[in-house]
Amino acid sequence: MIDPREKGHSKRDTRKGTLNQKEQRYARKKLKELVINRDWCKGCGICVKFCPTKVLELDSKDKSTAVRPEDCICCGMCELRCPDLAIEVLIEEGGENE
Repeated sequence: MIDPREKGHSKRDTRKGTLNQKEQRYARKKLKELVINRDWCKGCGICVKFCPTKVLELDSKDKSTAVRPEDCICCGMCELRCPDLAIEVLIEEGGENE
């Protein structure tokens, strides 16, 4: 069994308030901006269906729009699944740890 006191296994870095590599990898990302190119969006709704927190909806013109950007968890599913490359999820540097 691994001793958690061994080097590299400490819960926190030696500097107060900093995160070790594992914690940084799992730290919550914070949305800077959700960019939707409405000229490229064809209104297929794939992004809406894949969004786990229901941030996106189709508006009256059948274009994707972010109705609840504060709920975005920055998973990137909308950006990955958009067949028109019309969505870009911009994440703040350092997440909420800066």
